[in-house]
Amino acid sequence: MDAPHTGFVADSLDRRIISALQIDGRASWHGIATALGEPERTVVRRGTRLLDSGLVRIGAMAVRGRSTVIGVRCAPGQARVVATALARRPDCAFVQVLTGTWDCVAEVQCPRDRLAGLVMDELPGLPGVVRTLTLPVLRHVRTIREWHAGLLTEAEISALTGGAPPGTAPVSADVSSPFDGAGELSRADRLLVNALAEDGRCTFDELARVAGVSEATARRRLGALRRAGRVRVRAVIEPVLLGLPVEAVLWVRAVPAEVDAVTAALAESPHVRYVSFVTGERQLLVLTAFPDEAALHDFVTRSSWLREAMSVDVSMVLGSLKRGGMLAPWLRD
Repeated sequence: MDAPHTGFVADSLDRRIISALQIDGRASWHGIATALGEPERTVVRRGTRLLDSGLVRIGAMAVRGRSTVIGVRCAPGQARVVATALARRPDCAFVQVLTGTWDCVAEVQCPRDRLAGLVMDELPGLPGVVRTLTLPVLRHVRTIREWHAGLLTEAEISALTGGAPPGTAPVSADVSSPFDGAGELSRADRLLVNALAEDGRCTFDELARVAGVSEATARRRLGALRRAGRVRVRAVIEPVLLGLPVEAVLWVRAVPAEVDAVTAALAESPHVRYVSFVTGERQLLVLTAFPDEAALHDFVTRSSWLREAMSVDVSMVLGSLKRGGMLAPWLRD
């Protein structure tokens, strides 16, 4: 949270390569070049530079249960401590420090049969926590994997997803069906996931050597884990890299009969990075990114979906300690 944002803003081709990696972080450079209609040597050079610089990180996260959004109100001066403790949980997908009523918001993956322990014991036991808000996610409308800032055409997305309809995952990529955390991963699968958490673009030969299996087995096991929704590979970036330095969390309450219309409209916006339908007074949690505060103001005052919204609470993001299951670089050991 103390680390300054990079001043580097990607140019048009870099942004398109980043968008392709967000669709499938393990897509080959050849496949990306073909989909984008760019020379492969250029895509390899640009993509490798982005990864080597750390501006774009590809990692994997084992899915440990159903998603639950946590809002935390902290004691004065304790927001950093609480946010860091949440970010270091292996079952935490993201953590952001906010302005407004809730000092932190996080998404934690927890099997529903363990939710009571999380709410009654684990969260209140964190030093600095004053009050918590627990909102189980009933449905993900859009996650970070589906967000690519509107930089690719439908034809390019289709090429990257192996001909699947735009907005859907490629055959080799993660599925979005919920997994409730039943069953432990085998030792070989855990080793595969641990290697991918450090480098989501590890070759199958490297994964095979780490897990002590054949390359064919590594390829088959990773494919099965991703299709089953047990492992998700993510391209993690700071939105400022795409020229979107202003991030905000929206808590949206919609007319019940119009929730689907509101979520559909939100999911069409290139500024909406994440939308989930959650329990509680406000049905929708929305993570957004904009080029400036004026654009955010227009979005929350002039968008067509506001006609079906009963209320919209806006919290500015002060810092992100974890994205896509990956700790911010300054928090890594």
